[in-house]
Amino acid sequence: MTGEMAQKMSGGMTQTLPDGTTQTMGEGGMTQSLGERGARNIGVSMQRPTRKFTMLSRTADSLFWMARYMERAEFLARTVEAAQRLSALPTAYNEHGTEWESALESSGVSDAYHLKYENAEADSVIDFLTFDASNPSSIRNCIESARTNGRAVRTALTAEMWDAINGAWLELKKFEDSHKSGSDWREEVPRFLDFVKQTSLLFDGSMIRTMLRDPSFWFSRLGVFVERADNTARILDVKYHVLLPETESVGGSLDYFQWAAILRAVSALTAYHWIYRESIKPWLIADLLILRSEMPRSLLSCYENIVGCLDSLAKAYGRQGGAQRAARKTMAQLENASIGGLFQSGLHEFITTFIDDNNRLGVSISEQYLV
Repeated sequence: MTGEMAQKMSGGMTQTLPDGTTQTMGEGGMTQSLGERGARNIGVSMQRPTRKFTMLSRTADSLFWMARYMERAEFLARTVEAAQRLSALPTAYNEHGTEWESALESSGVSDAYHLKYENAEADSVIDFLTFDASNPSSIRNCIESARTNGRAVRTALTAEMWDAINGAWLELKKFEDSHKSGSDWREEVPRFLDFVKQTSLLFDGSMIRTMLRDPSFWFSRLGVFVERADNTARILDVKYHVLLPETESVGGSLDYFQWAAILRAVSALTAYHWIYRESIKPWLIADLLILRSEMPRSLLSCYENIVGCLDSLAKAYGRQGGAQRAARKTMAQLENASIGGLFQSGLHEFITTFIDDNNRLGVSISEQYLV
């Protein structure tokens, strides 16, 4: 044979090709082994391409804020739900009625609300936090802003992510029509809040399950965890300074119901009992929501994820920056803190400092990647 050699072997015919590949035909069929040159060629073709991933700053900015707005919408829904639970307590437990003011404070919109309304009453607060177009942080505006940012970077999203956002916006319009008509809207509020929470879960799940682990994913996750850390810190601070009236004692019946509502607002009531296996105590709740990394909404858990995302971006972009340093500094402070030390030095002071640091981190991320 020209260019090849064939010989009779016991049990079959063996053929050696010019590239070194050996084929053997026997009773059980044909087998093939690669020669040195073939193996070398396969090795070259199977090498993973190495390149640095970067993206336009406006794309990164849209992904970051799309995720922040979706996370904020869910938090607002949980805040309204917690306030409703507290307002439903018997008057003997809740004669002071501070739950709606606390909802405004934890949402960061108290000043804007009081420019429009005098008193924090259930109907007006619910309207302001859900569908008020003049409130940039209303649920309606959050979902609409998330969709606007998502549409701007449609090609960076998976089909499932876009369906989650766009479907939420279309369903939101139906709820908005019901709200404007005014017919039985109060009865629709619980269903609307459930819809917002389910939308956030669908969006978050589609992000985790369908996106490539590249800068699009890391910027989106950064938005989630920066926003989540801010929300958890605010709701903790508000509990200490707004909810419990001065005439009530810490550990009393009102204090208990308020803490239970806070835990439900961050989906942590069951987790609390699993970890501590005792009745609700303020310092243990603070420990859970600040220092326990296994709690998904804790400050430490958020910063572990933030640091991970920023490290992945640093590797992709080929350089570190101020955002990485700031995130590691905050995470180190959380890792080295103890709940006893935080209460001794002042929980309010710690949380205020944390919120300021978290806001500065957002600015640092923006300056480093988003502008």
